[in-house]
Amino acid sequence: MCGRYEVHAPIEEIARRFDAFITDEAARLPPRYNVAPSLKVPAIRVRHDRRELDALSWGLVPSWAKNASGTRPINARAETIFDKPMFRNAIQRRRCLMPANGFYEWQQRRGGKQPWHVGMADGAVFALGGVWEYWAKEGAEPIVSCAVIVTDANELMKPIHERMPVIIAPEDYARWLDADVQDPAQIGTLLSPFPADRMRAYPVSTLVNNAKNEGPELVRPLG
Repeated sequence: MCGRYEVHAPIEEIARRFDAFITDEAARLPPRYNVAPSLKVPAIRVRHDRRELDALSWGLVPSWAKNASGTRPINARAETIFDKPMFRNAIQRRRCLMPANGFYEWQQRRGGKQPWHVGMADGAVFALGGVWEYWAKEGAEPIVSCAVIVTDANELMKPIHERMPVIIAPEDYARWLDADVQDPAQIGTLLSPFPADRMRAYPVSTLVNNAKNEGPELVRPLG
């Protein structure tokens, strides 16, 4: 699955890469090397006919929820996303791109789990495929939230974990963000594992296990 990732690139650089307008809240987001659930994260949506880089809460609250205190899933499985009530409307109408410099996954080893940092081979910022929702009830603060879609592991990830986040290629950004594209067959072609030869992975310190830890030392290769 995807329970932790990092996005330390400056917001201005992210906005240029995704050709997006920066909201005031997104402009205040700090660089993070250890993004954990419930935190505000940068995400790109199309609103008012333009790409908008905003700050969304990681952990989905559907619009129909009676309150915001229930389960907030951080992941949605690609295989069932069109069927689950929690996600089926969002995947057709409310898709987003969640910028990342890398994500973490834990490999089961004798004696414990080893964290790995996974990203692009060239070190560039990339886009996790996500869905978003807007929740609002009288007397409560509105919540704009998101979840990362996960799929089967590619050849790079299989020795580490059986699952990985969906990664949207730059040439597919426009189609992914287009709310007029609602056919599950068209969307489904973008939910496949990202090509392994365009990625890299290396083990990192167990410092990342604690969500309170922050800083560039979390992404340094072991050894």
